[in-house]
Amino acid sequence: MHADTLPCSLAWEAFGEANGAATLAQMRARIARYRKVAPDERTDFVIGCRILTQPFFLPESEWFEPPNWPPHFQGFKTYSTEDSDGLMLWELAQPHVQPAAAYRTSSAQIGASDVPMARWGEPALIRPRLGQGAFRIIVTDNYDRRCAVTGERTLPALDAAHIRPYADHGEHEPSNGLLLRRDIHSLFDRGYVTVTPAHHFEVSRRIRDEFENGRDYYAMHGTAIRVPDRSELRPDLDALRWHNENRFLG
Repeated sequence: MHADTLPCSLAWEAFGEANGAATLAQMRARIARYRKVAPDERTDFVIGCRILTQPFFLPESEWFEPPNWPPHFQGFKTYSTEDSDGLMLWELAQPHVQPAAAYRTSSAQIGASDVPMARWGEPALIRPRLGQGAFRIIVTDNYDRRCAVTGERTLPALDAAHIRPYADHGEHEPSNGLLLRRDIHSLFDRGYVTVTPAHHFEVSRRIRDEFENGRDYYAMHGTAIRVPDRSELRPDLDALRWHNENRFLG
């Protein structure tokens, strides 16, 4: 889960009806009612968001009761496999978290051993796969809500760009993302600009050739982009090479 505070317009753009409303106008009206302000209030309300990065849903026939879950519970509730309730919930969820066949094989291997379960260590969740909406929000936060190239901080003007597009086998992974001003994102997707593995911004000569313009972009040619402090969140080098070699127009 990823926690954040977002303008409601960005939450709507990222998640749409998953926010629990049919339209942005309906979502804004509900927020205005909760905050006891006029329905026509035009503020882009900042709201708290809890983004589930790896949810899964069961058919009703497979529903089970979580232990000790009070009705109308809205606060955070966590479980640990170190206590009986947490361990029971973990075991109930396992067939749905990983492929059933793999689960049966793993369980059979463990069951065939006389080694106590503690020998296998505490279960660990795999790194979640992000959806498009979560990808956008997490990349935005990883870059401190600033364009990696220009430093622009006007949030509605920023996009989380895939380095290697999802349609070309790229993933919704933070390391496959760059936060870019929307005009630069558009040029990046079309190959008129790129980012090198050394994290330098490069501009294609084709902008000048095709549009007889581009002065503002050429002024940034060769500059170093901003990257996250944590190495695992920085742009993936293979994805950058892919963009340089397969998308950039040179």
